[in-house]
Amino acid sequence: IDLFVNRLPFFNPLTHENLIKMTEKLTEVTKNILPNQTLDVVAYGCTSGTISAGIDQIINKIQSAKPNCKVITPITSAVKALKHLNLRKISVFTPYSQAINEKVISYFKNEKFDIKSFASFNLESDLDIGKIDPNYLYEVLAKMDTGDSEALFISCTALPALEIIQKLENKIKKTVLSSNQTLIWDSIRQVGYISSIEGYGKLFNNN
Repeated sequence: IDLFVNRLPFFNPLTHENLIKMTEKLTEVTKNILPNQTLDVVAYGCTSGTISAGIDQIINKIQSAKPNCKVITPITSAVKALKHLNLRKISVFTPYSQAINEKVISYFKNEKFDIKSFASFNLESDLDIGKIDPNYLYEVLAKMDTGDSEALFISCTALPALEIIQKLENKIKKTVLSSNQTLIWDSIRQVGYISSIEGYGKLFNNN
């Protein structure tokens, strides 16, 4: 598996309008990843941005640059992972502000998931989200009320959740999913990698 990365301009504060604005250069940025070459999968690394812009818009803009690629996003991969594991009762944690949180909740409800609990840092800056200490994040999530849930989903690719997933699963005795984890899981399986990977939660051990 070869991995290539390109970056999109991001606009603070974290609002619905700015998340949509971020996609304006999506076709151009995708085109500049191995120009004139094909890619099997393009992963768009923004959970809230996918919800705000709409999955159809994301797919269209990416496939305008790479027509035959499969398009993966954090929120669609999270839904796919939850369904793959047959989990419907979920707790959700985000770092976002209330306006974005409402869209995340609505998205999961529209996909017929039962949200048993919800919590958030209520931050408006992507820079602040990326600076959160993983150990502090673990402490917060370990204390979150997930009693009636089958799984906990941690939203946002900027949140440093990947490294604490296994430890958190061991602590709360629930399946733990995150934006980056499900994005990686979906992407590598789309190119045929189905072997188990240790240390990053139940999802990577379930084929």
